[in-house]
Amino acid sequence: MIAGEASGDLHGSNLVKAIKNMAPSTDIRCWGGDLMEAAGAKVVKHFRDLAFMGFAEVVMNLRTILRNIAFCKEDILQYRPDVLVLIDYPGFNLRIAEWAKKQGLKVVYYVAPQVWAWKPNRVKMMKQCIDKQLVILPFEEKWFKDNWQWDVTYVGHPLTDAVEQFTPTMPSFSKKPIVAILPGSRKQEIKTKLPVMLQMASRFPDHQFIVAMAPGLPEDFYNPFLQKHPNTSAVKGLTYELLSQAKAALVTSGTATLETALFGVPEVVCYKGNPISYQIAKRLIKVPYISLVNLIMEKQVVKELIQDEMNENTLYKELNLLLNNNDYTNTMKMQYTLLRNMLTQKGSASQSAAKEILQML
Repeated sequence: MIAGEASGDLHGSNLVKAIKNMAPSTDIRCWGGDLMEAAGAKVVKHFRDLAFMGFAEVVMNLRTILRNIAFCKEDILQYRPDVLVLIDYPGFNLRIAEWAKKQGLKVVYYVAPQVWAWKPNRVKMMKQCIDKQLVILPFEEKWFKDNWQWDVTYVGHPLTDAVEQFTPTMPSFSKKPIVAILPGSRKQEIKTKLPVMLQMASRFPDHQFIVAMAPGLPEDFYNPFLQKHPNTSAVKGLTYELLSQAKAALVTSGTATLETALFGVPEVVCYKGNPISYQIAKRLIKVPYISLVNLIMEKQVVKELIQDEMNENTLYKELNLLLNNNDYTNTMKMQYTLLRNMLTQKGSASQSAAKEILQML
């Protein structure tokens, strides 16, 4: 299995557990993280060494990326897996899929690249080199069938498994109402967005602002940001505990937007990236929204503050609504309930995916 970031490590860990439950003797070697290792897989390379985001950042780290790809191919050839399971992380994993098919390996892709948003022509190559494509968003099965005559398998969203399995065990982080800050998992995105998010702490002194630290980053990375603001703190490895206690959340676009919604926490989605990367992406990506919540529901359920719109004034206005307008948040929570129902129609995504993978053996 190959997962290249924190969300892939989470989905991969639940997939490993499901496979081990169905076939306990299965040997699983992976590129992933602490969660996949704890679930019973042998981690060869940690995702913290793989995560680069944005066009400019990828170019700057191209040598490292190419070196990782070469090492990955060598490792796969030595191990000779019965099935290669690629989890999200398309920039890396699609290259591996194309190569692996030429080596005669069976390839399963779990969590489809978002080709419905940009680079749809990649589907031609995907059809040729992926033996089984497992998708996790309700609209994807129809999209691939209608546009590319490709039968893919919808298994449900693995985040619903992760959230449903969670049981709170920690005491309250604060006597004040909590605002959770989920600033992402990569250094460059955190450096850009976290300072703006933390400005809200002085605007809402009666609340405690708590940052969810990324699993792959050291705690001292966050200290310079937090020291500048009162009533702020941070937790590591306790994101779900934090969301279970939060009154509202400031969330970087990505998987975290969906996790926050599944916990029923009113949120505002924040995105501010490298200006060059953003301008390129804006011209290439053809979707009406950037958050999974809005994309799945096909309408604006949560407010998205993107690039220049993500500033202290606009963020203050939206957070004020989330904390003080019950009608606004109740409407949002009703949409969250509909969202959860859509994602759980197929039952456990991890179990469904595990069955599909084990059928390949």
